[in-house]
Amino acid sequence: MTYVLSAAKLQSYYRCPMAYYFRYERKVPGVAFFSSAALGTALHQALADIYQDWHYQDPIPRMDWLEYCWGQHISGLTATQIAEGRRILQLYYDTFIVSQSAIRKPLAVEGRIHGSLRVDDLEFTLSGRYDRLDWVDDGLELIDYKSGKEPESFLTDEVDLQIGLYYLALEQKYQRELKKLTLLYLRTGETVSFEVGPNHRRSVEDIIGELATQLRNDRQWTPFPGDQCDRCAYARYCPAARAEPEPLPDEAQPEAGLQLVLSI
Repeated sequence: MTYVLSAAKLQSYYRCPMAYYFRYERKVPGVAFFSSAALGTALHQALADIYQDWHYQDPIPRMDWLEYCWGQHISGLTATQIAEGRRILQLYYDTFIVSQSAIRKPLAVEGRIHGSLRVDDLEFTLSGRYDRLDWVDDGLELIDYKSGKEPESFLTDEVDLQIGLYYLALEQKYQRELKKLTLLYLRTGETVSFEVGPNHRRSVEDIIGELATQLRNDRQWTPFPGDQCDRCAYARYCPAARAEPEPLPDEAQPEAGLQLVLSI
């Protein structure tokens, strides 16, 4: 059995190995780090249909094509959410579609990728999902739609880890390098792009190497105390955050031991 490693898991380990240990090794119940609202999910699905199902015989679809795709995903939304989604898609149309001479067909939309990496005889499966994948120059651009009301605060180092994981997995799947990651904020029409290079591969390989050492040898899971402790779902159990931490709840799973494939 290989050890499945997603961008979320990798970023969680980078923030704090102790929190990673509580969440992924012991399966302690806690508040999830990431969630998806119904409106955001519907917007992602509509955007996937807009690009995936368009016939591309005409260079630019009309707005009623976006309206049609939106209408396929509004079940369960409130009237307010439906109106808001329509407004967001109108902004998207004005900003990213009608301003072009022709829209390009993506390589893929709403996809999942899997890659593999062997570090110190331990086998990792790299897993992730993406909203849209475009050809760009001699490589790939990954588009990540953001539907939240407020722009996300992110650490550049954590974005670099996400990029590195996708770099490895996409290179294995498509034999092309990831050249750019673009965050597209649906409510404002703003974009933030990150240029990608081989340094991102090296960065993620280094962090995965540290994780491999923890899993195989040390298993110390050193906490990284800081401002994030106030928002951590596991602070009550952590000796770095509490002078007298609580014992782990009964539903926490016992340590499973090494759960990776070793090459013999």
